[in-house]
Amino acid sequence: MNVITNNNIKCTVALAALQNVMDPEIGLNVVDLGLIYQLDFDETERKIFCRMTLTTQFCPMGESITDAVKETLNFTFPKCDAAIELTFEPAWNHEMISEEGHEFLNER
Repeated sequence: MNVITNNNIKCTVALAALQNVMDPEIGLNVVDLGLIYQLDFDETERKIFCRMTLTTQFCPMGESITDAVKETLNFTFPKCDAAIELTFEPAWNHEMISEEGHEFLNER
């Protein structure tokens, strides 16, 4: 899945950092799971908007994962404040997993 963004360079940096945020139940990072839908950067307000999802609406680690995404974005862009919006539209499915993610999961 392609991430919607208004700044391709910063989005690339953010996604690289977010590869360190793992879904502890699956053992795969949020980027390769396809959980990140949108990353927008507001230079004037110094804000980062992240729209993301979870594998299920009732994910027991949901708060932990979204907190880790926010902390990672704030650490990566220290002069900005990240805001996370959780959405379930479109609903996550296995087709959103990256090729690398599928390889990882098949090797386990």
